[in-house]
Amino acid sequence: MTARLLRVVGLPGLTAIAVNGVIGSGIFVLPATVAALLGPASPLAYLLAALVAALVVACFAEAGSLFDRTGGPYLYARAAFGPFVAFQVGWTFFLSRLAAGAAIANAFAAYLGYLWPAAARGPGRAVAITALLAALAAVNVAGVRYGGWVVNALTVAKLVPLLVFVAAGLFFVDPDRYALAGLPDSSRLRQASLLLIFAFGGFENASVPGDESKDPRRHLPIALLAAIGLTAALYVLIQVVALGTLPGLARDATPLASAAGRFLGPAGAFAIALGAVVSTAGSSSALALVGPRILYALAEGGQMPAALARVHDRHRTPHVAVVVFTLLAWAAALLGDFARLAAVSAVARLVFSTVTCLAVPVLRRRAPRAERRFRVPGGVLVPAAAAGLSLWLLTGMDRAQAAGGAAALVAGLFFYLAFGRVRYNRLT
Repeated sequence: MTARLLRVVGLPGLTAIAVNGVIGSGIFVLPATVAALLGPASPLAYLLAALVAALVVACFAEAGSLFDRTGGPYLYARAAFGPFVAFQVGWTFFLSRLAAGAAIANAFAAYLGYLWPAAARGPGRAVAITALLAALAAVNVAGVRYGGWVVNALTVAKLVPLLVFVAAGLFFVDPDRYALAGLPDSSRLRQASLLLIFAFGGFENASVPGDESKDPRRHLPIALLAAIGLTAALYVLIQVVALGTLPGLARDATPLASAAGRFLGPAGAFAIALGAVVSTAGSSSALALVGPRILYALAEGGQMPAALARVHDRHRTPHVAVVVFTLLAWAAALLGDFARLAAVSAVARLVFSTVTCLAVPVLRRRAPRAERRFRVPGGVLVPAAAAGLSLWLLTGMDRAQAAGGAAALVAGLFFYLAFGRVRYNRLT
């Protein structure tokens, strides 16, 4: 009998995967980047990105309430638009997880370097990245239950220092450092919001392990909506505190640690740096759990090598996919840098998010009587607005980002023509 995946992830686990996916390295690094683009108006970029994320989350919640299999956006696109679009969505989803995993591993090494300087560069950086990814791969080969425990524990551990940062920092902000009345330059606002899609992204991780969730059709909408509500409020408050307490925010490599050092002293800076290490490790743990599952889904659908769909007889995990994803993320982390990898992840995320939004009205027409545990109100208004805003943000890409995104889609087309189409057709 072929080994199958185990349904052991409940509502708390799905919520933790979603929160852990969103609150990762970005919020510890991007406040400075956004401040450099928009200065005292930088909180507006968070509000715009939060609006786009909330609309997209609502679409994911409705689409996810229809499925109980592994694959997330890949499944939604496959049911709505067929194998070609599904493969491109699965491919871009995989690339976004891969780039995010590599970017977060770099951020982990950078913040670990705040505590242990040797980890920030050279051989020490390589050792830190390798140790993190290898440990998480071992946990996720051992079993999804253990991987879920790690995600849950690190989610709680990462929230505590951020909540302390906001609660204490609000008493020290300087109101004169904000300028929210006038609208900033639209191109800069769009560019900043595009970067923040990386910080707000990751909620979709919870949509992937459907075969390992106890009741994904009921639990997933709750987990997604709770995660985006919590993180949106927290992110805006973090930018408000960082901007209001740290002069020179735009030039700081570790902005939250430096800001905490100003109003909580060296102990506060150390706590935030330690929290960043824990947070990046937590996000890496969520990606180590989810990333291989998208490879598994593509392989199970006949659009990737069949070996990636193998399930370990004893551990009941997609062990081949875990090893392949880890090795690719390790290579990308060592060869890339955070900003470039984050941009790749953000662009790829907008592509599959747009397709998911467009899939919602299509799935309504194709399965009008299907039981939905959640339905987006307003007819096609929300899906259309989410897709439109996502496409608008994509126009904020610079030439390098556009070239990278185009190269990724061309590579996906090549793989589809060379392999995915043939096997899919033979299976169907």
